[in-house]
Amino acid sequence: MDTNETVEPVVPEEEPIIAPEGEVVEEPVEQAPEAEQPQEDTFTLTRTQMEAMELAVKQLASASDQYARLGAEYENFRKRTAKEKETIYQDAKADTITPFLAVYDNLQRALAADTDAESPHRKGIEMMATQYQEILGKLGVTEMDCKGQVFDPEKHNAVMHIENPDLGENVVAEVFQAGFMLGDKVLRFAIVQVAN
Repeated sequence: MDTNETVEPVVPEEEPIIAPEGEVVEEPVEQAPEAEQPQEDTFTLTRTQMEAMELAVKQLASASDQYARLGAEYENFRKRTAKEKETIYQDAKADTITPFLAVYDNLQRALAADTDAESPHRKGIEMMATQYQEILGKLGVTEMDCKGQVFDPEKHNAVMHIENPDLGENVVAEVFQAGFMLGDKVLRFAIVQVAN
Protein backbone atom coordinates (compact mmCIF):
# COMPACT_ATOMS: atom_id res chain seq x y z
CA MET A 1 0.00 0.00 0.00
CA ASP A 2 1.22 3.39 -1.01
CA THR A 3 1.61 5.73 1.94
CA ASN A 4 0.68 8.74 -0.17
CA GLU A 5 -2.84 7.50 -0.82
CA THR A 6 -5.56 9.12 1.17
CA VAL A 7 -8.38 7.10 2.53
CA GLU A 8 -11.80 8.68 2.43
CA PRO A 9 -14.26 7.66 5.10
CA VAL A 10 -17.32 5.83 3.96
CA VAL A 11 -20.53 7.65 4.83
CA PRO A 12 -23.60 5.41 4.80
CA GLU A 13 -26.60 6.65 2.95
CA GLU A 14 -29.42 7.65 5.17
CA GLU A 15 -32.48 5.56 4.87
CA PRO A 16 -35.90 6.80 5.69
CA ILE A 17 -37.23 5.73 9.05
CA ILE A 18 -40.22 3.44 8.65
CA ALA A 19 -43.00 3.63 11.17
CA PRO A 20 -44.59 0.38 12.40
CA GLU A 21 -47.68 0.77 10.28
CA GLY A 22 -45.63 1.09 7.15
CA GLU A 23 -45.68 4.83 6.82
CA VAL A 24 -42.53 6.63 5.88
CA VAL A 25 -41.49 9.17 8.46
CA GLU A 26 -39.29 11.93 7.30
CA GLU A 27 -36.44 12.97 9.42
CA PRO A 28 -36.95 16.16 11.26
CA VAL A 29 -35.42 19.00 9.37
CA GLU A 30 -33.21 21.19 11.42
CA GLN A 31 -34.69 24.57 11.55
CA ALA A 32 -32.50 27.52 10.78
CA PRO A 33 -31.99 29.59 13.84
CA GLU A 34 -34.39 32.46 13.90
CA ALA A 35 -32.85 35.88 13.65
CA GLU A 36 -32.43 37.24 17.09
CA GLN A 37 -34.98 39.84 17.74
CA PRO A 38 -33.86 42.89 19.58
CA GLN A 39 -34.64 42.60 23.23
CA GLU A 40 -36.10 45.39 25.23
CA ASP A 41 -33.61 47.72 26.91
CA THR A 42 -33.95 46.24 30.33
CA PHE A 43 -30.97 46.20 32.60
CA THR A 44 -31.10 44.15 35.69
CA LEU A 45 -28.30 43.71 38.18
CA THR A 46 -27.80 41.03 40.70
CA ARG A 47 -27.19 41.84 44.34
CA THR A 48 -23.47 41.02 43.93
CA GLN A 49 -23.19 43.35 40.97
CA MET A 50 -24.93 46.14 42.89
CA GLU A 51 -22.57 45.70 45.84
CA ALA A 52 -19.58 45.71 43.49
CA MET A 53 -20.85 48.91 41.87
CA GLU A 54 -21.38 50.60 45.25
CA LEU A 55 -17.89 49.57 46.33
CA ALA A 56 -16.45 50.99 43.10
CA VAL A 57 -18.28 54.30 43.66
CA LYS A 58 -16.92 54.49 47.24
CA GLN A 59 -13.39 53.72 46.05
CA LEU A 60 -13.65 56.41 43.37
CA ALA A 61 -14.86 58.96 45.94
CA SER A 62 -12.02 57.97 48.28
CA ALA A 63 -9.43 58.25 45.50
CA SER A 64 -10.81 61.67 44.48
CA ASP A 65 -10.61 62.85 48.09
CA GLN A 66 -7.05 61.58 48.45
CA TYR A 67 -6.09 63.31 45.19
CA ALA A 68 -7.59 66.61 46.37
CA ARG A 69 -5.81 66.32 49.73
CA LEU A 70 -2.51 65.50 48.04
CA GLY A 71 -2.90 68.53 45.78
CA ALA A 72 -3.60 70.77 48.79
CA GLU A 73 -0.64 69.33 50.72
CA TYR A 74 1.66 69.95 47.75
CA GLU A 75 0.43 73.55 47.43
CA ASN A 76 1.04 74.12 51.17
CA PHE A 77 4.48 72.54 50.89
CA ARG A 78 5.35 74.76 47.92
CA LYS A 79 4.26 77.93 49.76
CA ARG A 80 6.03 76.91 52.96
CA THR A 81 9.33 76.16 51.20
CA ALA A 82 9.15 79.44 49.25
CA LYS A 83 8.61 81.32 52.53
CA GLU A 84 11.45 79.41 54.24
CA LYS A 85 13.73 80.14 51.30
CA GLU A 86 12.97 83.86 51.55
CA THR A 87 13.49 83.80 55.33
CA ILE A 88 16.82 82.01 54.99
CA TYR A 89 17.93 84.55 52.39
CA GLN A 90 16.94 87.49 54.62
CA ASP A 91 18.68 85.94 57.64
CA ALA A 92 21.87 85.33 55.65
CA LYS A 93 21.72 88.88 54.33
CA ALA A 94 21.28 90.27 57.86
CA ASP A 95 24.15 88.13 59.21
CA THR A 96 26.40 89.41 56.42
CA ILE A 97 25.53 93.10 56.78
CA THR A 98 25.62 93.35 60.60
CA PRO A 99 29.44 93.19 60.99
CA PHE A 100 29.85 95.96 58.41
CA LEU A 101 27.78 98.36 60.52
CA ALA A 102 30.84 98.82 62.76
CA VAL A 103 32.64 100.35 59.77
CA TYR A 104 29.75 102.79 59.37
CA ASP A 105 30.07 103.73 63.06
CA ASN A 106 33.80 104.38 62.64
CA LEU A 107 33.20 106.59 59.59
CA GLN A 108 30.69 108.64 61.60
CA ARG A 109 33.14 108.96 64.50
CA ALA A 110 35.90 110.10 62.11
CA LEU A 111 33.57 112.77 60.70
CA ALA A 112 32.70 113.96 64.21
CA ALA A 113 36.36 114.12 65.25
CA ASP A 114 37.58 116.12 62.22
CA THR A 115 36.21 119.61 62.75
CA ASP A 116 37.98 121.26 59.81
CA ALA A 117 35.27 121.38 57.12
CA GLU A 118 37.79 122.22 54.37
CA SER A 119 40.22 119.42 55.18
CA PRO A 120 40.82 116.99 52.26
CA HIS A 121 40.92 114.23 54.85
CA ARG A 122 37.36 115.08 56.00
CA LYS A 123 36.10 115.33 52.40
CA GLY A 124 37.45 111.84 51.69
CA ILE A 125 35.74 110.45 54.78
CA GLU A 126 32.47 112.19 53.80
CA MET A 127 32.65 110.61 50.35
CA MET A 128 33.23 107.15 51.85
CA ALA A 129 30.36 107.62 54.35
CA THR A 130 28.01 108.73 51.55
CA GLN A 131 28.99 105.78 49.38
CA TYR A 132 28.53 103.44 52.35
CA GLN A 133 25.04 104.81 53.03
CA GLU A 134 24.09 104.34 49.34
CA ILE A 135 25.25 100.72 49.43
CA LEU A 136 23.26 100.04 52.60
CA GLY A 137 20.22 101.68 50.99
CA LYS A 138 20.49 99.43 47.92
CA LEU A 139 20.57 96.41 50.24
CA GLY A 140 17.35 97.59 51.93
CA VAL A 141 19.02 98.73 55.15
CA THR A 142 17.68 101.92 56.72
CA GLU A 143 18.92 103.86 59.71
CA MET A 144 16.36 104.36 62.47
CA ASP A 145 15.32 107.91 63.21
CA CYS A 146 15.37 107.76 67.00
CA LYS A 147 16.11 111.20 68.52
CA GLY A 148 12.92 112.84 69.76
CA GLN A 149 10.87 109.67 69.21
CA VAL A 150 9.00 107.76 71.89
CA PHE A 151 11.10 104.95 73.35
CA ASP A 152 10.26 101.61 71.74
CA PRO A 153 11.81 98.58 73.49
CA GLU A 154 11.51 96.58 70.23
CA LYS A 155 13.86 99.03 68.46
CA HIS A 156 15.80 100.84 71.17
CA ASN A 157 18.20 99.79 73.89
CA ALA A 158 18.16 102.33 76.73
CA VAL A 159 21.44 102.58 78.60
CA MET A 160 20.82 105.90 80.41
CA HIS A 161 17.95 107.88 81.83
CA ILE A 162 17.97 111.62 82.40
CA GLU A 163 15.60 114.14 83.88
CA ASN A 164 14.70 116.69 81.23
CA PRO A 165 11.61 118.85 81.66
CA ASP A 166 11.82 119.98 78.01
CA LEU A 167 11.25 116.42 76.75
CA GLY A 168 8.21 114.29 77.43
CA GLU A 169 8.27 111.06 79.36
CA ASN A 170 9.94 108.08 77.63
CA VAL A 171 11.31 110.19 74.79
CA VAL A 172 14.73 109.44 73.31
CA ALA A 173 17.02 112.31 74.33
CA GLU A 174 20.26 111.18 72.67
CA VAL A 175 21.46 108.40 70.37
CA PHE A 176 24.82 106.83 71.25
CA GLN A 177 24.81 104.27 68.45
CA ALA A 178 22.52 104.27 65.43
CA GLY A 179 20.04 101.45 64.97
CA PHE A 180 19.33 99.82 61.63
CA MET A 181 16.41 98.00 60.05
CA LEU A 182 16.40 95.51 57.19
CA GLY A 183 12.87 95.82 55.88
CA ASP A 184 10.68 95.21 58.96
CA LYS A 185 13.39 93.35 60.85
CA VAL A 186 15.63 95.05 63.40
CA LEU A 187 19.19 94.56 62.24
CA ARG A 188 20.75 96.36 65.20
CA PHE A 189 19.09 98.05 68.17
CA ALA A 190 19.77 101.75 68.68
CA ILE A 191 21.61 102.52 71.90
CA VAL A 192 19.88 105.54 73.38
CA GLN A 193 19.40 107.82 76.36
CA VAL A 194 15.80 108.21 77.50
CA ALA A 195 14.20 111.15 79.31
CA ASN A 196 12.05 110.42 82.38
